[in-house]
Amino acid sequence: MNNGIPNHVAIIMDGNGRWATKQGKKRTDGHYAGYKRLKKTALYILSKGVKYLSVFAFSTENFGRSSEEVGYLMDLFVKAFKKERTFFKDNNIKVLFSGRKKPLSDDVLKIIDIIQEDTKDCSGGVFNVCLNYGAQAEIVDATKKIAQLYKEDKISLDDIDTNTYYHYLYNDLPPVDLMIRTSGEIRISNFMLYSLSYAELYFTSTCFPDFDEKEFDKALEDYQNRNITKGKIK
Repeated sequence: MNNGIPNHVAIIMDGNGRWATKQGKKRTDGHYAGYKRLKKTALYILSKGVKYLSVFAFSTENFGRSSEEVGYLMDLFVKAFKKERTFFKDNNIKVLFSGRKKPLSDDVLKIIDIIQEDTKDCSGGVFNVCLNYGAQAEIVDATKKIAQLYKEDKISLDDIDTNTYYHYLYNDLPPVDLMIRTSGEIRISNFMLYSLSYAELYFTSTCFPDFDEKEFDKALEDYQNRNITKGKIK
């Protein structure tokens, strides 16, 4: 069967460090290679007709890594988005960021605000970067937001259901249709738990720096050949 193009694709970009280690390089070299791959692959995925692309760039737990690696990743993030500031706007891609602000640095928060403002009117697809992100934290934060609105008498409990709950997540995005994880790990790792409720899951042993257009097409073909019911009888 052919399920067409998924509306929302999410990727756990795993294996940058593993890719570098296999080649006798530093883990930071793998992160740079992953960044270069993301730029190309993201554009390709959105060009295929996918409307929303979410990527797991940095989790809340990643702050537990060495200070050298964390520092490099934050610095790479700032430099990359400063360098590519016009890239997304030129390609009509709206960029969003999902995650907690603390303990991100002022430099990171500043470039996040700049990129989101620059691309807010773009209509060629949405690129959602999950940075300092954890799905359990997102659900907790959404629940606190709802509780505060209820306390202020701005919503009633009857206003909340499984569909409206999406409005209170870090960004109001549709459910994920296809979730891809690279590098051979077979777990979700606290990524977009609420949005993944009925997502199709695809795992590949390919490390993210090698996850090119052909690799995405393999995932897309696999998705299109599945019997997707989402709880309904087909």
